[in-house]
Amino acid sequence: MLTIESIPAFNDNYIWLIHKDANHCVVVDPGDATPVLTYLQTHDMTLDAILITHHHADHIGGISELKRQFPRCHVIGPAQDPIPGLTQAVDEGDHIDIFGESFEVWHIPGHTQGHIGYIGDNKLFCGDTLFSAGCGRLLGGTAEQLFTSLQRLAQLPDETAVYCAHEYTSSNIAFALAAEPDNIALQTYRDEVNQLRAKGLGTIPTQIGTEKAVNPFLRCDQEEVRKSVTEHIHIEENLEIFTQLRRWKDNF
Repeated sequence: MLTIESIPAFNDNYIWLIHKDANHCVVVDPGDATPVLTYLQTHDMTLDAILITHHHADHIGGISELKRQFPRCHVIGPAQDPIPGLTQAVDEGDHIDIFGESFEVWHIPGHTQGHIGYIGDNKLFCGDTLFSAGCGRLLGGTAEQLFTSLQRLAQLPDETAVYCAHEYTSSNIAFALAAEPDNIALQTYRDEVNQLRAKGLGTIPTQIGTEKAVNPFLRCDQEEVRKSVTEHIHIEENLEIFTQLRRWKDNF
């Protein structure tokens, strides 16, 4: 099993550091090189590779400096997104090896057209596609793409650990409760998250099973979610429910 460490960046980003021994590591979506370099220097670690999920600045901003410090480091990222310094372009169905564990690349568009995720070792690195109790904005992709991507991720085993790229859980829960106020699992999750945040602790990783119980964007077939969305708009299809739910969240 791989060990995952979180490196906070900016206001709410997570840069994920993956390692199996004490000397070598891989990082995911390093938007800022400084906290990564501080961690590596403190723990005397060498950076072997950088994994990128999509091209937004808060996910790729640290690549050039990390490459300058570790010139032999590989940069692996989506073939369909413009990633500076890319040394290995990957897409749907490709596999990469991370310290002996095979990770499959999934194309999970919606937040961006080229967004990818990395799945292996019972872990999902999904960038900004899926958040705890929420999902990414449409910033290049379509609602249909994001809906399809999320439905696909929901088919992963319930115990799959979800390593998304932002600590958005508290604000996402506030919206989720507006969409599904009588969801007992969501109410319980809110209390758990409030306790963690009060202690200054993060809420990520979450799990696929948890998200299926609390995340309205994975629950567009549930009557209460449908009722909340269709209160003023008569629509039937789950995709339309999802589309209106995402628009509602944009202005929440």
